[in-house]
Amino acid sequence: MIGSALQVAAALRDWADRASALIPPEDRKVLLSPARLFRAFAKFAFLHRGDRVFAGDINARDPEIIHLFLDLFRIAGTHYFRTHTLGVENVPPSGPVLLVGNHNGGLVSIDSFLAGVAIADAHGAHRAPYALGHDVLFDDPVVRRYAAKIGILRAGHQSAELALRAGHTVLVYPGSDWDAFRPYRDRNKVVLAGRKGFIKLALRERVPIVPVLSAGSHEQFVVLTRGETLAKVTLTHRLARTDVFPIVLSFPWGITTGFLPYIPFPSQITIGFGEPIQFDGGPAAAENPQKLEECYQIVERRMQNELNAVVQVRNSLRTQGAPSPQTQAAF
Repeated sequence: MIGSALQVAAALRDWADRASALIPPEDRKVLLSPARLFRAFAKFAFLHRGDRVFAGDINARDPEIIHLFLDLFRIAGTHYFRTHTLGVENVPPSGPVLLVGNHNGGLVSIDSFLAGVAIADAHGAHRAPYALGHDVLFDDPVVRRYAAKIGILRAGHQSAELALRAGHTVLVYPGSDWDAFRPYRDRNKVVLAGRKGFIKLALRERVPIVPVLSAGSHEQFVVLTRGETLAKVTLTHRLARTDVFPIVLSFPWGITTGFLPYIPFPSQITIGFGEPIQFDGGPAAAENPQKLEECYQIVERRMQNELNAVVQVRNSLRTQGAPSPQTQAAF
């Protein structure tokens, strides 16, 4: 135990030295300050103009920064979240792929990075996915620069198309805020909220969908309510492009708004990559409402079944220390 703790401390010291060399002090002050990030969110809400937000540059990724973040989350995944991964071989080693996940953890989407670590370890860091992010990440110049360095693009078809047409993997969360802030009692439910834009994208670009399901990461904090009524009263959709005003229990803030970054509880995280789903696509199929609905129902059903299997694996890990062959077989 002591030896392991010393190894982790040494790894973190090495990582901090590398981070200090790559990220200037003035940038660290912004990136590591929850208060400044919250002020940036408030500024975005009240002063945002759509013409300042760009789709994103797929060539802006910085290999050194990507390796830095992958190494940090590899340490966190191994020693803090005790991550267990299933089926990463289902992600093709090359070619465009749309990864579709269940969204967890609110603003602190740890499982996104852990999924990226699993893919990078299996296929190389160049295969780490691009991810689509909220407009707020692109309003602040410092946050925007580092988001671009690690491959975060503005959520939207234009940016996703750029990455897919260049042969990359793209990670999307169709349920967005509705899924990311689902109440704690629904933590093991897939909530795509009827949003079919990802289906339209997959059909139009003729790319496979690989489901990515995570269990445990929605226990990093406790969502008490999405705050739908509060969101309507405070006009959050008009101000910040979100339909929720969540109230959560998180560390170290206690009961507060879900729009504040927090330190996640050390909940064990299990991630499963499902088998690719390929639909007959093309521009015509992407505009066919019946086709969209059929494909959506298939993906939603598959994702819920696979999440159920991931939850079973996680439960067996917690009770027996290892998943049973039956639960492993689901992937």
